[in-house]
Amino acid sequence: MLEGLLIGLQTALSIQNLLMVIAGCLIGTFIGMLPGLGPMSIIAIMIPVAISMGDPSAALILLAGVYYGAIFGGSTSSILLNAPGVAGTVASSFDGYPMARQGKAGKALTIAAIASFAGGTIGALLLMVFAPALSSVALLFHSAEYFALMVVGLSAIAAFAGTGQVAKALIMTVLGLIMATVGEGALFNMPRFTMGIMDLQSGFGFITLAMAMFALPEALFLVLKPKDLKGDGDGEIKELRITGQEARAIAPVVGRQSLQGFFIGVLPGAGATIASFLGYAVERNIAPKKEQEEFGKGSIKGLAAPETANNAACTGSFVPLLTLGIPGSGTTAILLGALIALNVTPGPRLMVDDPQIFWAVIMSMFIGNLVLLILNLPLIPYIAKVLAIPRNYLIPFILFFTLMGAYIGQNNATELLLLVGFGVCATALKFADYPLAPLLIGFILGGMLEDNFSRSMQLYDGVSFIWERPMTLGLLVIAAILIVLPSHRARRARARQEGVAEGD
Repeated sequence: MLEGLLIGLQTALSIQNLLMVIAGCLIGTFIGMLPGLGPMSIIAIMIPVAISMGDPSAALILLAGVYYGAIFGGSTSSILLNAPGVAGTVASSFDGYPMARQGKAGKALTIAAIASFAGGTIGALLLMVFAPALSSVALLFHSAEYFALMVVGLSAIAAFAGTGQVAKALIMTVLGLIMATVGEGALFNMPRFTMGIMDLQSGFGFITLAMAMFALPEALFLVLKPKDLKGDGDGEIKELRITGQEARAIAPVVGRQSLQGFFIGVLPGAGATIASFLGYAVERNIAPKKEQEEFGKGSIKGLAAPETANNAACTGSFVPLLTLGIPGSGTTAILLGALIALNVTPGPRLMVDDPQIFWAVIMSMFIGNLVLLILNLPLIPYIAKVLAIPRNYLIPFILFFTLMGAYIGQNNATELLLLVGFGVCATALKFADYPLAPLLIGFILGGMLEDNFSRSMQLYDGVSFIWERPMTLGLLVIAAILIVLPSHRARRARARQEGVAEGD
């Protein structure tokens, strides 16, 4: 391992590869800030550039830099505009955006930058130490386990519901699962529920739905509530630094979510999105009751948790890619294609046959995360000035990026019509106090849930896989506990209140 580290360090510290790290981080950060242009799009565009280099190490370092740079930068639009363009940063908007509206945009961006740096760096350390061992753990997961893991992800929806809103959150989750069934199914390659519209054969686009659920209602709310049209603050960005007390509060969150996010990222098919949602849910559930009420209203823990988890998971997703040749997400699937195009065969032999590639990528992650921190922290006062712009000037920009993101996502005009339709419905649901996040969680996890359930049913000729595979049963039990625990807590709280009332 020491020999591999030295080889990796020597390769990563060459002038060409250092430039590739910086270029990848810069491109990824700015692309991540634009809603609609996620890491998948830019990596796909940059594959021809990477292949033309001829050096597999430099090419993979560049593409990896773009990947974690986009996740790192994706929090900016989530926090400032409530417009998450990358699925892994949706959970960051739950508390990041309320903080920005409270005049704490600078502090929110600082917390996001520090949490992202910590998650990515700890993830890279864990990747270096555990990659060989974790490759064998990842092999234990089959379709049945992935199905159970998706159920665990869905069971965490109670964390995204306010007090007494669990039923509403469940309704929205089911609606999201229903929307995920539009398009071609997992069992049959026949389009479903498309109403004869050809553009719906591949289903609704994630970007379109994310923009419709978060960005468009925000713009419509600003139009419907003219009193909110003034800017947040006088143009001066305050509270850039976090206090010692805040640092102590988020330190254990960062530690826990670095570990949890990394291990979720290791599982092929899980990735940064599930890691960020589960990270948020876990921290909310284990927080004291007083702090639980702050989640969704500008909690620093609610922002630090998903930001740490998604960056750690992003690093963890390289374990199955490099050690097994299994892509853990759509982005790593594109990276796998790039590796094959560069005549590099990822798998158990990669560390033996091409150690300079394997270890150079890991060492470049340390350098890349440091570069991202150095790039982002000094720019925070300038980035956060977006909030000082009067809202009536900001509305056209929100609408422009929303429409552009939806159109680029699928490259057809139907997406714009869907965006407007879903946006109007989302605004009505928001007025009715329905949480929108569970719908998006149901939609994101619905496709993976159906695919893995269908494969498991075919392999085991029924649902016997639930009790025949102990790991699947264990995960489903955890899911059941996550569903029952919030309602049990609510009942106990009501009982205590009734007891206090009777005592009075």
